[in-house]
Amino acid sequence: MRRLGYGAMQLAGPGVFGPPKDRAAALAVLREAVASGVNHIDSADFYGPHVTNQIIREALHPYADDLLIITKLGPRRGADGSWIPAFSRAELTQAVHDNLRNLGLDVLDVVNLRSMLDIHHPAEGSVEAPLAVLVELQRQGLVRHIGLSNVTAMQVEHARRMCEIVCVQNHYNLAHRADDVLIDELTRQGIAYVPFFPPGGFTPLQSSVLSDVATRLGVTPMQVALAWLLHRSPNLLLIPGTSSVTHLRENLAAGQLTLSPQTLAELDTIAIELNRSASDIKTT
Repeated sequence: MRRLGYGAMQLAGPGVFGPPKDRAAALAVLREAVASGVNHIDSADFYGPHVTNQIIREALHPYADDLLIITKLGPRRGADGSWIPAFSRAELTQAVHDNLRNLGLDVLDVVNLRSMLDIHHPAEGSVEAPLAVLVELQRQGLVRHIGLSNVTAMQVEHARRMCEIVCVQNHYNLAHRADDVLIDELTRQGIAYVPFFPPGGFTPLQSSVLSDVATRLGVTPMQVALAWLLHRSPNLLLIPGTSSVTHLRENLAAGQLTLSPQTLAELDTIAIELNRSASDIKTT
């Protein structure tokens, strides 16, 4: 699998809810991604809901043999666009069948179980019951591989006692490095780590260091942020999202960017400075 994939979340409407403003542009981005060599797409049927998967099917079905589509279970969307935990057996089973129908598949390649113990951050607590349902659906032949999202290291450890975990998808980037230890452990275990929000999420990362490095290299800050992740560890797979073909091409070009040891050390100071600033705020 190529390390730079594509995240389809931005193909839905504002707030990842409803249809996109420009469906033709969404279709074009997906087709450009695959034509450019992307062979894994990250999606979820609760994007829209249903919208993103239906666009993927319209753009790319029948799928290329080497194209891997990864989806997620755990939330559902309220009529107002709210994010609601959906961990019951009935909800998870329905979610698998919704993904299959809207993607036009007989089996899902990879399904990530997204913890909703805290909607925004990993939080300790058992994910055993919903994971057991997913394992059962895997035994039924509806799911090939299982991953986890928005989870703690302890939850990963417990999950691996129940089934093989092929990937972990958490919030991680230049500034948000809470999973450094987990990434190193997953590398030793041969498990992929898929960071989301590489440029900072809905609030873009603001860093003079990042901007200075980008200017010096003649690239964008986002390209530097993606390249840093590719240098961080060999088990990192990236899924930057966009609804723009131009932005997609910029993201994919980051895979050709080489960062020197000196530049990597310079970028590592971003997290150090932010942590120091956070500590100063707490003590005042």
